[in-house]
Amino acid sequence: MLKGVRDSMLTLSPCYYIGALETSATYAIGDLSKPLSWGIPVEKICRERLSKTNPQICDLKYEKQIDVNAVDLNKLKVKDLKKILSDWGESVDFIEKSEFIKRINEVKDIYVKPTADTNKKDL
Repeated sequence: MLKGVRDSMLTLSPCYYIGALETSATYAIGDLSKPLSWGIPVEKICRERLSKTNPQICDLKYEKQIDVNAVDLNKLKVKDLKKILSDWGESVDFIEKSEFIKRINEVKDIYVKPTADTNKKDL
């Protein structure tokens, strides 16, 4: 079992739902890993196989990761801009969207590694 992690956190993890933990109620690793190794799409595995035995696995949702270098910050919602700053540990006590964008651009170099395209030099 993972040391230093509370039991309440483990019951929310995907490892708990597929049976990878000692405290898991079911054992569905084979039901999930074999079809994935065969190249069957995740949606089809959930819809046809796992929804009958363990529908909780298919209900897990994860937040999308935002690539700050690849996205136009002006097109993001304030909620997403606020999430970026809070993930970085920066203050999010702004009111206007432009303030969020300005702050992200100010601290972006600290938290985001530059992409390979920005490091290329003309020969």
